[in-house]
Amino acid sequence: MSSVSSPLAGRAIGLAAVPDPVFAGAMVGPGTAIDPLREPGAAVAPVDGTIVSMHPHAFVVIDEEGHGVLTHLGIDTVQLNGEGFELLAAKGDTVKRGQPVVRWNPAAVEAAGKSPICPVVALEAAADALSDVREEGELGAGDPLFTWK
Repeated sequence: MSSVSSPLAGRAIGLAAVPDPVFAGAMVGPGTAIDPLREPGAAVAPVDGTIVSMHPHAFVVIDEEGHGVLTHLGIDTVQLNGEGFELLAAKGDTVKRGQPVVRWNPAAVEAAGKSPICPVVALEAAADALSDVREEGELGAGDPLFTWK
């Protein structure tokens, strides 16, 4: 079993509450979503591992067991073309859980007309692969988010 930590502080809301049918329908994978605090900060690595995909608005870290975790910063934020996002790590980097990966401001994303809601998804996982999924309540960055069985 490997645990996945919250990459952000905010409120857990569950994937079904994400304003995007692909994430809400768990088509990308099971997981949950975070409504982040509206203040500048950094999204941190949810697991120890290697960054295999790195974009201003999203990143994937694969842990030593081969589990990939996608952190997607906001919805439709790819349309911002990196504006307001600062990369603190690069593809291929080894990161530790809690290490800052992308600096961003959810309030600025919202001001640009995009949702700051952040899906955190277990890639290529079966619907029943996760346990202890947080779908409500306040979260601090680094708090337990879900467990990969």
